[in-house]
Amino acid sequence: MSLIVAKSLSKTYATDSVAVKALQEVNFDIEVGAFLAFVGPSGSGKTTLLNLIGCLDKPTSGSLQVAGVDVLKLGRRQAAEFRGQNVGFIFQSFNLIAVLTAFENVEYPLVMVQELRPAERRDRVLKALKAVGMLEQKNQMPEQLSGGQKQRVAIARALVTQPKLVLADEPTANLDHETAYMILRLMKQMRDNFGITFIFSTHDTRIIGEAEIVCTLEDGKLLRCEAGHG
Repeated sequence: MSLIVAKSLSKTYATDSVAVKALQEVNFDIEVGAFLAFVGPSGSGKTTLLNLIGCLDKPTSGSLQVAGVDVLKLGRRQAAEFRGQNVGFIFQSFNLIAVLTAFENVEYPLVMVQELRPAERRDRVLKALKAVGMLEQKNQMPEQLSGGQKQRVAIARALVTQPKLVLADEPTANLDHETAYMILRLMKQMRDNFGITFIFSTHDTRIIGEAEIVCTLEDGKLLRCEAGHG
């Protein structure tokens, strides 16, 4: 069953008098439960593609369906609601809010987007932190956490909304070798346990080696998608 379907997806950015073609006529079909990496050199269109899938930007042309929704037709508010209900994000720099505890960072998207009773919100946050092994650190501030612990909290934050899809932009770039593999194993466990689809934008050979599908981009064009080693 397809979770994401893109047809002739293109994105052009106008900078001064120059048009930059970030994506050119890209076509792909991503199944539910995929563990997929978009790879390629800087400027190949990887992050642009994740932004389009995550409804953070809109294409110049083509069509894109995510979870059965034509996301190109969504207005700004509708796109925000769609993200809150369907998409989790994990970033290279963790993007934790420095003045909030681990618990509060994970709770934040529920407060901002989803209308839940406080008791249900607390229950979801505690379950998400437990799933990533960070329950004991729930009251610690980001500055008190290691890089791997920060990324675990970021994963919990991405999962707490119970999304269908998690988009991860270079999520292991700031992690040491052992911690990176620990995080990747954790993500696969989340996929296996909850059926969440994980899509990465990465240069990291560790992710590429663990991905089950590897899609190569170059100069905004999708060259191929092939089975990975993961």
